[in-house]
Amino acid sequence: MRIRPRRRAVVCPLRRIASACAVLVLVVPAYGCRAEFTPPGAPTPWPSEQARQWQWQWQLHGTLDPAVDADVFLLDPVATTAAQTAELRSRNRRLICQVHIGSVRADDPDASRLPAAVQGSTGRRPGSRWLDVRRWDDLEPVLADRFRLCRGKGFGAVALADADGYAQPSGFPLDFDDQLLFNRRLARLARSLDLSPGLVNDVPQVAALAPDFDFAVNEECVRLDQCAKLLPFADADKPVFHVEYTGSTDDFCVTTVGYGFASIRKQRTLNVWRQPCPLP
Repeated sequence: MRIRPRRRAVVCPLRRIASACAVLVLVVPAYGCRAEFTPPGAPTPWPSEQARQWQWQWQLHGTLDPAVDADVFLLDPVATTAAQTAELRSRNRRLICQVHIGSVRADDPDASRLPAAVQGSTGRRPGSRWLDVRRWDDLEPVLADRFRLCRGKGFGAVALADADGYAQPSGFPLDFDDQLLFNRRLARLARSLDLSPGLVNDVPQVAALAPDFDFAVNEECVRLDQCAKLLPFADADKPVFHVEYTGSTDDFCVTTVGYGFASIRKQRTLNVWRQPCPLP
């Protein structure tokens, strides 16, 4: 009986070429256009030479307007669609997703994954509860998936909100070092998932955490007389995205732009309206 030689699987080079071309089509919208366009999933770069030249938009509610004249958009990763992020990326906008890492709301899609033992007192958001940041093994899988959602939708950076439970009546005996360890762990987790990490508020820990994070987001440092405490980011040529909800830009822009911040005036609802400070 004649034994036929076993056929070897052959991978067609044309198929490989076609796959590579498909990737290029996704990354570069048109030949020769926007060569600097960053593919989804890559961490957002923050060139030091542009540190004082950013314009930004923070929108969590209302219909997203991709035509806003801003370099950076800070958005809700659940409400924002992949089609919206794709449009913004086609305009060469840098995209930051906001993730609440220290609190959970009952209507969050992943709320059922967090055991009752890690949920404490009422948080600052309506319907939210503070989380026990000492319980890393319980929190890390859930927060990692929140970060993966950001990356999957095309965000390149993540802003960590509610990162100051230690300074709130959280229902847990959290201290400064508990929060510091948790925030640093999350910065490393973000980097491992190809996301640039940013710190929202948590001003008392800025000096300690500035080396671990790529940018800061701050609310009302002028009204609260805290702007000087954000200088560890600005002095390191890292962006400080700052917002005031009251006062006139004619008044506070002089201070914050002088510090090197990217400043805007917003309504507390964080809808589409914004009033930016002029660039220096």
